[in-house]
Amino acid sequence: MTTKASFALRGRNPDVLTCIANLSNDEVFTPPELANRMLNTLATAWAERHDGADIWADPTVKFLDPCTKSGVFLREITSRLTVGLTARIPDLHERVTHILTKQVFGIAITHLTSLLARRSLYCSKYADGPHSIAKGFTSAAGNVWFERMTHTWVGDKCSYCGAGKSVFDRAAGLESHAYAFIHTDNITARVAELFGGTMQFDVIIGNPPYQMKGGAGGSSDSSIYHLFVEQAKKLEPRFLCMVIPSRWMATGLGLNEFRQTMLQDKSISNLIDFERMDLVFPGVDFEGGVCFFLWNRDYKGNCLVTTITPEETIGPVERDLNEYDIFVRDMRGLSILKKVNSFNEASIINIMSADKEFGWTSNFDNFRKDKLPSDIPLYYGRNGKRFIGGIDRDAITKSPHLVDTWKVMTSAAYGERGARPAMVLGPSFIAPSPSVCTQTYLFFYVSSQVEAESLQSYLDTRFVRFLVSLRKITQHATRSTYTWVPQQMWDRKWTDEALFEKYQLSNEDIAHIGANIRPKRYNDDA
Repeated sequence: MTTKASFALRGRNPDVLTCIANLSNDEVFTPPELANRMLNTLATAWAERHDGADIWADPTVKFLDPCTKSGVFLREITSRLTVGLTARIPDLHERVTHILTKQVFGIAITHLTSLLARRSLYCSKYADGPHSIAKGFTSAAGNVWFERMTHTWVGDKCSYCGAGKSVFDRAAGLESHAYAFIHTDNITARVAELFGGTMQFDVIIGNPPYQMKGGAGGSSDSSIYHLFVEQAKKLEPRFLCMVIPSRWMATGLGLNEFRQTMLQDKSISNLIDFERMDLVFPGVDFEGGVCFFLWNRDYKGNCLVTTITPEETIGPVERDLNEYDIFVRDMRGLSILKKVNSFNEASIINIMSADKEFGWTSNFDNFRKDKLPSDIPLYYGRNGKRFIGGIDRDAITKSPHLVDTWKVMTSAAYGERGARPAMVLGPSFIAPSPSVCTQTYLFFYVSSQVEAESLQSYLDTRFVRFLVSLRKITQHATRSTYTWVPQQMWDRKWTDEALFEKYQLSNEDIAHIGANIRPKRYNDDA
């Protein structure tokens, strides 16, 4: 070993870990810049809790990446420790071997990433090979563990991660994506088994897989990253830092309990929220943005929140994460929300349909495409276009009391990939009484055409769409996203000017809404 070049990999041009294509939108490699930002946040918090001590100068601190892909976290930690421990362990060979054998550990998510991580960390895919910069390992894996595991099937799903048996019950030569870290009832025993003894990690850090294909049943995907967060907490580290999709803050299939746990957790000291995913993962198209958090075992209090948009960085601002049932990302919008909520008016969701109100999914097709005069009009969508079919009244068995109402319908999904100013909602349209629809549409119901026209004018305002935007974090505009929209009298045409005056919004409030919400278009098909 000659120079520091083996460890100062960031000095190379380009850094190889910035040049690797992502496995998918859900399993993305962490850019070195993001990894280092997370490590900087960790180092600052460590110093605050340890009388200014430098975490990188402590030879006893143990680090774990439980979802290793490129090995970037372990590599950057090693690089920092190599510099920080110079005074404690002057000999470079001895110092590097100590760091790699005693301080940094990883659990790879696939065979491929285990090889990549070892190459990043040890400069060899074999930790005990002749080209490895670590001396003292007796196995090729070193401290980056991977062995293919299988799912535990209960019926057609895995009892640990929810993976669909039809998708992941694969032959031995294929990746099962049964991640070792979350496929166990006793993570402490599992870690001891992997690394040959009882392990107490001071820091757990990583970027877990985001979704499991087929985890929600059928072809739908379900979130999986929260399982890594929950499992990591069971190991009781001093610090936990993970980068995860921001959608947990307001939505996500199966994330309600996780969201409430996170919002109520007073040990989350820092939350850095990137409004768009491509701000940190170039070329990745993933609705809702991404964030990383720092969980500090010995901290209890409010959280320092930083919001990063394409235009600016807002914060850090001290916030109580548990102020509402979801986390409101728009810090400047909070004052507007509080002004509106102070009127204590009934929510518009009281006159709003539920998902699949009439029991039909979006691909329902047991109706007549060519409506007969005696049929109830049925509104459905195909390939982004609206159509009207027909169905017998007797075939409507769910919510028949809503058939004979006037409805203002809107798409249940409308994505813009983080655009600003945004439309937030797709075009609305009035469906005269009687009428029904598939899951493609949500609707608001009233008793007359006059009320429907008034309600539609209200939904089209920037005011309403801004209130929806505070809860809408992905393309899906579920019923709950309208919770903070108050009902009005449905006897007039509503305008933003009238609503701004009613709720006593300031010029700054109005400007903020205008900067975030585009005027409604009226020439689009729904």
